Amino acid sequence: MLYYNLGDIVTLKKGHPCGENKWEIVRKGADIKLKCLGCERLIWMSRMDFEKRVRKILEDDKFVSIVHHKKEGE
Repeated sequence: MLYYNLGDIVTLKKGHPCGENKWEIVRKGADIKLKCLGCERLIWMSRMDFEKRVRKILEDDKFVSIVHHKKEGE
């Protein structure tokens, strides 16, 4: 299971049709709600689809692979 919080900025496998590939996590739970940082469109995605599609997360002003993302408490 991946570790992320509300407000985290992530990139997905494919970009949005507007040309942006940065998304902000707006809601988390059984479904994930993401906001495109280009056109501000909101999308819903199941947690399983999100965990398959997420690639990188913004950490200290740089994007790191989700595999190397620091977990809470580390």
